[in-house]
Amino acid sequence: MKRPGHRPPREPAGLGGTQVEGYHAVRELLVAGRRRLRELWVAGGPAPRPALAQLAELARQRGALVKVASPAALAQVARTDAAQGVVAWAEELEPVPLEALLVPGAGAQPVLLVVLDGVTDPGNLGSVLRSAACAGATGVVVGRHRAAPFTPAAMKAAAGAVEHLAVAQVPGVPAALREIARAGVWVVGLDPAGDQDLWSVAVLDRPLALVLGSEGRGLSRLARERCEVVARIPQPGPLPSLNVAAAAAVACFEVARQRSGA
Repeated sequence: MKRPGHRPPREPAGLGGTQVEGYHAVRELLVAGRRRLRELWVAGGPAPRPALAQLAELARQRGALVKVASPAALAQVARTDAAQGVVAWAEELEPVPLEALLVPGAGAQPVLLVVLDGVTDPGNLGSVLRSAACAGATGVVVGRHRAAPFTPAAMKAAAGAVEHLAVAQVPGVPAALREIARAGVWVVGLDPAGDQDLWSVAVLDRPLALVLGSEGRGLSRLARERCEVVARIPQPGPLPSLNVAAAAAVACFEVARQRSGA
């Protein structure tokens, strides 16, 4: 349903991500300050939640239009099942050039990129972004085609991580992997049929790109061919593979563990 008084949304020039729902996602949007918040709706009632009142005040300080709406009105504009009493509209997420992700800043940890090869579920996209940000990844690479959009569901699952991560959008993942490798960044793919356990990969403390394939199909043939190492996550249990979001979390934190010397 369209919001009363608002024009239909135009096609995004960036990554999208203009509608943000959920307390944590909206809070990080405001705290990070990387893009402008245009409008914020918060749930009103006889006993408004203090946390939502704080968000509303911060939004006003940022120059955004703030509306106290009924739960029914919020439900009409929300596009996730649990907006947690808050819906925001912001400027689009802008991608960065791939080359900007290949050189760490002064004194920074080695590059750690998460590359998504055909991940199409917005919930998985958001969960991967959250794990990547928590583990200290320096950027995420997504394809322009056959890739999950930055929908409200993705933004909510990311819980604000996208406000802190640099994201590059590339025409094709295999070509991007070639460019990443030429920049001296190791390209490590994850696959249940990988050649070695992830724990034993010797290059996790070096500049690194972790490549995760699509739900169900895994790494595409061309992306797999571009990987210098294809590793598996040991799984002693009865199921054959992890969900892509869970695999990303395990891999990112294994890199963080090895880099910390633990």
